[in-house]
Amino acid sequence: MPEDEHPSAPPSLRQRRRAVATQEIVRAAELHIAEHGSAALSLRAVARSLGMSVQALYHYFPDRNALVTVLIAKAYEDLATAVQTAADTTPPDAPDPSVPRFVIAAEGYRQWAVAHPERFQLLYGTPLRSYAAPVGGPTTRAMQQMSAIFQRVLFGDFTTEQLAAADTLALSPPFLAHLEQLSPDGLAALPPRATALLLSGWGHMHGLVVLEVFGHTSFLGGHQAEIFHLAMRDLVTDIHRRIPGGHGNGPG
Repeated sequence: MPEDEHPSAPPSLRQRRRAVATQEIVRAAELHIAEHGSAALSLRAVARSLGMSVQALYHYFPDRNALVTVLIAKAYEDLATAVQTAADTTPPDAPDPSVPRFVIAAEGYRQWAVAHPERFQLLYGTPLRSYAAPVGGPTTRAMQQMSAIFQRVLFGDFTTEQLAAADTLALSPPFLAHLEQLSPDGLAALPPRATALLLSGWGHMHGLVVLEVFGHTSFLGGHQAEIFHLAMRDLVTDIHRRIPGGHGNGPG
């Protein structure tokens, strides 16, 4: 066995205890947000709910921003898991097995947001005062993971050449140049025209979810899921129609 393939030493008892305590703190913070909203989050309140002093909590999180970063990254990861699970699962009682994977993934996104409105608002609601996510940190990586899932379910069966030839409205030279300079770890993996389509589709999908989570479509009652499904079917049909070989339906 090569020298660099030796298994690493198991975590020590102290490390395991620290990991458990950290998980308990994060869970207590999530419960606090669910009950009081993200704006009310404080280390003192979390420490009080766990029966520990705020000074003791500082051994795990030096300030509120460090805890918020972990909470945001975990929320993104949980949301991404829900979306990926939905995209990989075809319900046995699905009325229409031809529903595109993008639509199923989008519905997984909506369902998680509706089930966890406070955590969704932590991600996409009013920014927390005095908080700025670390550049290139865990929140950025988690967001890129989410983007990659939607790229796959929307464009996975198309070639780069097809995506590059997508029929979009004229993109200005400055915008094209900006898209071409994006980080290779993110949207720059797509041709600029496909990136523009993805961002437009994302905005449409996310906007409908935000309207629902913030209560702006409550007048639809129990039909909110139906209108979302219809909108996502129309969205993916339109996007695939713009790609050579999409035939108005595109890959499932």
